[in-house]
Parts: sequence; structure tokens; C-alpha cells
Amino acid sequence: MSLEVHQFPCLSDNYGYLLHDRDSGATVAIDTPDAAAYLRAAEAKGWKITQIWNTHWHPDHAGGNEAIKAATGCTIVAPAVDAPRIAAVDRAVAQGDRVRLGASEAEVIDVGGHTLGHVAYHLPQAGIAFVGDSLFALGCGRMFEGTPDQFWASLLRLKALPTATTIYCAHEYTASNARFAVHADPDNGALAAYAAEVEQRRAAELPTVPTTLDRELATNPFLRADDPAMQARWGGTNAVETFAALRAAKDAFR
Repeated sequence: MSLEVHQFPCLSDNYGYLLHDRDSGATVAIDTPDAAAYLRAAEAKGWKITQIWNTHWHPDHAGGNEAIKAATGCTIVAPAVDAPRIAAVDRAVAQGDRVRLGASEAEVIDVGGHTLGHVAYHLPQAGIAFVGDSLFALGCGRMFEGTPDQFWASLLRLKALPTATTIYCAHEYTASNARFAVHADPDNGALAAYAAEVEQRRAAELPTVPTTLDRELATNPFLRADDPAMQARWGGTNAVETFAALRAAKDAFR
């Protein structure tokens, strides 16, 4: 596979991602939290940013668009619903669309809920997905604009990806997510082991991202809202109601 992912920290807790195709020399910036950090990272790798793929409109994901485009002349792809709130968009995309990097193709997945138009980019041949703030290691994004039905439908689309998929989420939130996850699902042995590993990695100042879908399916309480044990603990007659209860509890959790 000719693709390389370069991950680096930026802002207070974001991760920046550059996806580079060695064969064509093309490079995609996945979101643009900090234009200067992205341009420095690309220069250090000897890469030129040729595209931006935005996941949603929030400034810590699209705020660097104009500066990076001015510096590189890159093309900007963004979700159609959020595009009116995103600067310098060249192409608006939605569920089922495809975007290309060299010979590789990414599927656009509707993962609205955190924002109405949030999308993820899945590259099936590489076995990777960039999910922005829709899904985190042991968590999911706050439901700022969507509804529980919409957000759960979005998570179902991610749950349907191949279980070996590597998930690149946009923030280092895993330690706080783990504390809630253990509260939400205290009898999950796989989760307890994961939480202990997270604690060790953060104590060593190591990243906990990326994660893998199979691990999240076994341990992430938000992906398990359709599990009878979670429904029994958190209430609800269906997955949407249980998801809503979990999301509300996480919003209030301290």
C-alpha cells in the first residue's frame, strides 16, 4: 500500500493527520485545526498538501482551510450540509460519494449527530477511517446539533465497517472517556484492561489514538447501546433510547 499516515498533536488536544500517497506524491490534510502546525508537519515530511478533507464545520477542524489553501493551492472537500459554514470549499460531498488520493479511493460516510453534516472518510483498501468527532476511543462526540436517532444511525454505519478497520479520531479524550466507560459498563473485563492500558499510555505521554473498530465494538459503551446488558443497566426499549441515556449521562459525568 502506497499510503502513509502522519499523526501529530496540535492545539490543546487535537490530532492532526496528513495522508500521503507515495506513488503520486499527493497529500491530504484531514481537517485543519491549526494551519501553521499542518504546514510545518508537511514541510518536515517533504510533502505538499494537495487536498483538505474536512469532517465538519467546527473551527478546530476547518479553521485552517484558508491559510493552507493560500499557501499550497490545495483543493478543499467538505460535507455538503456543513459546507456553508466552512471556508473555501471546492467540492461538497455526502453519504456514498467518493474522493480520491492518487490511486486510492475513500468512501464518504454520513456520521451526522455531533454536527448535522459530519462525515467520515473510509479507505477500504487501506483499512483505515478518519472519523473526526463522531467516534472516539471509548466515546463519541457530544450531540451538539443532531438527534439520538440520527447519531445512532451514524454509529451503525461505522459499526458496519470491517472490524479490523483502524479508526483515526480527532482528539486525545480517551482517559476521560475511559472513566465514564467503566462507570457505564463496570462488568466488562475487556474494557477494564483497555482502561488500564490507557492510563499507562497517558502516564508515559503516549497517544491512545488510533484505535481499532473491533476493540471499540467490545468496549465502547456508545457502540454497545444495542446490547441487552447495556439496555438493562441504562434503560430504554431500543438502542436509540439507550444511546440517548448514555449520551446524557456522559454530558453530566464528572
